[in-house]
Amino acid sequence: MPVLSLGDALLVSIQIDLQDNTVLALQEDLAERIVATGARGVLIDISAVDIVDSFIGRMFASIAALSRLLDAETVVVGMRPAVAITLVELGLSLEGVRTALDVERGMKILRALSDHRDLPVTDVAEDLVPVAEGGGPAAGT
Repeated sequence: MPVLSLGDALLVSIQIDLQDNTVLALQEDLAERIVATGARGVLIDISAVDIVDSFIGRMFASIAALSRLLDAETVVVGMRPAVAITLVELGLSLEGVRTALDVERGMKILRALSDHRDLPVTDVAEDLVPVAEGGGPAAGT
């Protein structure tokens, strides 16, 4: 399955019926490509996918978790209504997997996540500073 680079994101367009071994190979290939390219995002276009099962659904969540561990976010795009219905019927909410209707919206999500991620650590850390009982910053900070 081809993995294309789009700036600091990788795009995988799935054009075949997914089999268990295909998804496992995709997971390994994506992990290697994320590390090799330093990609910050992964778009998985499933607009050509008609059928999913519970294993395939879990693998999307697994790919998203793996990507996060490698400092990249994942957005699954182009999900058909029948696929969404099947995933819900199987009880798979795809926790941790962001979705978008199409590649363009998926890229907007990745850009927004990247913009937030690029904040200086001090800006993010300010949100984590405990508040003293008086309502201001904790004593000594």
